[in-house]
Amino acid sequence: MTNPATRAATPAPRAEVVVDLDAIAANTAVLRERVGRPLMAVVKADGYGHGLVPAARAVLAGGADMLGVALLDEALALRAAGIRAPLLAWLHNPGTDFAPALDADVEVSVNAEWGLAEVVAGARATGRPARLHLFVDTGLSREGATMADWPGLVSAAVRAQAEGHVTVVGLWSHMAYADAPTHPTIGAQVRVFDEAVAVARSAGLTDARLHLANSAATVALPETWYDMVRPGVALYGLDPLGGNAADHGLRPAMTVRAGVALVKRVRAGVGVSYGHTYAPERETTLALVPVGYADGVPRAAGNRAPVLVGGARRTIAGRVCMDQFVLDVGDAPVAAGDEVVLWGPGDRGEPTAQDWADAVDTIHYELVTRIGGRFTRRYVGSAGAV
Repeated sequence: MTNPATRAATPAPRAEVVVDLDAIAANTAVLRERVGRPLMAVVKADGYGHGLVPAARAVLAGGADMLGVALLDEALALRAAGIRAPLLAWLHNPGTDFAPALDADVEVSVNAEWGLAEVVAGARATGRPARLHLFVDTGLSREGATMADWPGLVSAAVRAQAEGHVTVVGLWSHMAYADAPTHPTIGAQVRVFDEAVAVARSAGLTDARLHLANSAATVALPETWYDMVRPGVALYGLDPLGGNAADHGLRPAMTVRAGVALVKRVRAGVGVSYGHTYAPERETTLALVPVGYADGVPRAAGNRAPVLVGGARRTIAGRVCMDQFVLDVGDAPVAAGDEVVLWGPGDRGEPTAQDWADAVDTIHYELVTRIGGRFTRRYVGSAGAV
C-alpha cells in the first residue's frame, strides 16, 4: 500500500460534492426541446443541493425561460447575484413584506385572499404592480386555494388588477402522482385544473399563462404541459420516475466523493462502529471514510448503501456516525487517501443517487438536497460562467 506521506503535496479535499454545470445546461436543453414551449427551471433549495446561483446560471445557459424558487430570500439572492431573468417565488408566511420582491421584479404567487391583500400592500408601498400567479389546489392538499375558495380569490385578484395593483400572469397547480403516469389522480387533477382555469377565464383573467407540469409530468405527461412546464429535479439529471435518467436523455450532475482517512487490518468477528451491527466473517481490511450524518450522509445507510472504492462497489459496514463511516474492503489494496465515491453519474461503475435512494428507502431528491455539511462544493464545466 502507498504511504500517504508520499502522495501529492496538495492533497484532495477531505470530501467534496462535484457539480457538472454543463450537465445541468444540457439537461435543461433536452427538456426544453422535448416540450417545445416555455420552461420555468426550479432552482429552489440551493439548486436542489447543486448551488442556487451556479445552477440558475447553468439552466439559463441551457435555454430556460424563467426561474422558480420557493422563498423570497432565494429570489432576492438571485437578483443580488445579478440574475435578471423572469423569476417566480411562491411560498410565503403571513406578514411577508413583498415590497423588496416587487422592487426586484420578482413575480409572486398567492393561494388565499389574505395573501393577495399582503401583495397589494406591497404594490401600494412601492408603486409597482405585482406580477401575480394564482395557485389552486387540484388534489395535492398542500399549497393552493380549494375549489370552494377559488372563486373568491379570483374575484379579489380581478379587483386588484382593475385597481392597478397586480397583473395576473399565471394560473397554476402542482401534481401529487405524476411519477406514476397511469395513476387515476392525474386525470382527476387535470379536470379540476381545467375547471379552475374556466372560472378564472370567465372572470376576465384571459392572459394568464397556465402551468401544472413538474419534472415527472414534463418527462411523461404531455397532456399536462399547458403553456409552460416547471421541472426541477430532472434539470439535475435525476429521473423523476425513479428509473435510469439516461432513458430520458438526462445526465446526473452531482458526484459525491471523499478520501479514505485510515486503513487497518482486523481479525474476524470484530465489532464495527456503534452498536456492533456489523462484524467481518474473516480477517479483513477496514477503511475509514471521514463523512457522516452531520454532512448529510443518511444514518439509515449503514449496512445498506453502496460506494465505489478500489475499483469495486462496497456496502457501508455498520452504522453511519456523525463524522465518519467504515467500509470492509477485504484484501483489496486500498490505502489512506484513496477515493471513495458515494454516488455520481454511474460512468465508472459508481453508485447513482437512485441506487442510494433504493438502498435506504427514500428518494434521490432528499439525498441531493441534504448532502453538504462539511463537504467542499466544486464546480466543473463552463455553462453559465460569469
